[in-house]
Amino acid sequence: MKIRDIALARSGDKGNRATLSLIAYDPADYARLERALTAERVLAHYQGVVHGAVQCFPLPHLGAVHFVMNDALGGGVTRSLALDAHGKTLSAAILDLALDADKDWTASTLDPRIP
Repeated sequence: MKIRDIALARSGDKGNRATLSLIAYDPADYARLERALTAERVLAHYQGVVHGAVQCFPLPHLGAVHFVMNDALGGGVTRSLALDAHGKTLSAAILDLALDADKDWTASTLDPRIP
């Protein structure tokens, strides 16, 4: 089970900071998303890309978790030599992060078409 199975992601830039939002498809999965995605785990996932602190902002009323990743964009759009100076591909990278599935929680819980 991966993040992509329960949430969508969107990322962007604010200077040399990357922003990353994950929104649960189903409000019932928000708590699982919030437990699975800590600032420490996100920083570890982006090791070598994010060189500063990661801040986590839970948004339960939206069913979302928002992260601000400092020193993540090579100086920002106007200074970075990176191909993705805006940090847009960071959202795709988080979607493959594995979740620890509970014994009663499987893909068939999310999609009734899966046997």
